[in-house]
Amino acid sequence: MRVASKGWRRKNVTEARTDDTGLLDAYSRVVVSVVERVGPAVVSISAGPRPGGGRSATAGAGSGVIVAPDGYVVTNSHVIHGARRLEATLTDGRTLGAVLVGDDPSTDLALIRVHDTGLPTATLGQSATLRVGQLVVAIGNPYGFQSTVSTGVVSALGRSFRSTTGRLIDAVIQTDVALNPGNSGGPLVDSEGRVVGINTAVIAMAQGLSFAIPIDTAKWVIAELLVGGRVRRAWLGIGAQTRPFDRRLARSWDLPSAQAVEVLSVEHESPAARAGLREGDSIVAIGGHPVATVDD
Repeated sequence: MRVASKGWRRKNVTEARTDDTGLLDAYSRVVVSVVERVGPAVVSISAGPRPGGGRSATAGAGSGVIVAPDGYVVTNSHVIHGARRLEATLTDGRTLGAVLVGDDPSTDLALIRVHDTGLPTATLGQSATLRVGQLVVAIGNPYGFQSTVSTGVVSALGRSFRSTTGRLIDAVIQTDVALNPGNSGGPLVDSEGRVVGINTAVIAMAQGLSFAIPIDTAKWVIAELLVGGRVRRAWLGIGAQTRPFDRRLARSWDLPSAQAVEVLSVEHESPAARAGLREGDSIVAIGGHPVATVDD
C-alpha cells in the first residue's frame, strides 16, 4: 500500500495551477491579438432622422466594419434603413460623412461608404468552417461605448429567424457573446482575426442568446449591393399562406404532405400570372419538389 506524501500533492496542485495560468494567458493573448487586428476597422454609425421628421423619428446608432480601404462599410439594415443622414466615427476619433450604397432588409444587411481612403480593413473569413464551441469575439459600440469587446463561443449553427420583410434568414450563427443595443452591425470574429459574422440580434430579457448573419451570406449580399444597390432574387408574384389539408384528402390525391401553399393574390403580369395561377389555387410542388409551406 502506497501513501502519497503531502509534498507530492502540493507539487501536483502547483503544476495544475501553472497549467491553468498558462491557458488563461494564451486565451488572453488570442483575444488581444484579435482586437488589435480588427478593432481599427470597426466604426460607430450614427443614422440621422427618418422621413417624417421629429426627434423621435431617428434611425439610431450601431456599429459597422470596414471591408475595403476606400471606405466600404458593412452594417445591419435596421441600423440605417430609412435614414437621411449617415456618419461613421473611426477609432482614431474622426467622424466622416457616409452615403448608402445598398440596403437589404431581407438579410438585415447594408453597405455604406465613408468619404475617405486608405482606411484600415478587416479580413473576411468563412462561416461555413465554423464549429460549435469555437471561440468568437464581438467588437462594437453598445450604448455608445466605443470599441467594446465581448467574447464567447459559437452555441449553435444553422439557426433561422424572420427578417422585417417576412423572409427567413438561414444559417444564422448563435453565440453566447454579450451583445447590447449598439452592437448591431459589428463584426463577429474568430481566433485568427477573421470576420465570420455580422452581429444582428439578441433576444430581449434573455442572457447568452445572440445571433449573427454568417459572413458567407454577407459576401454575396455585398457583391449584389455593389453592382446595383439591391439584391436580385427570384420573384413569383403571389400572396400566399400555408394551408392544411384533410389527411384523407391528401392520401387520396397522393400528396407528399397534409398541407400546401394557398394562393391569396396574384400580381398583374407577374411570372405567376403568366403561368396561369389564380386566387384560391393550392401549390403542392414546384419543379417536381414538394411544397408544404410558404417558406418552402
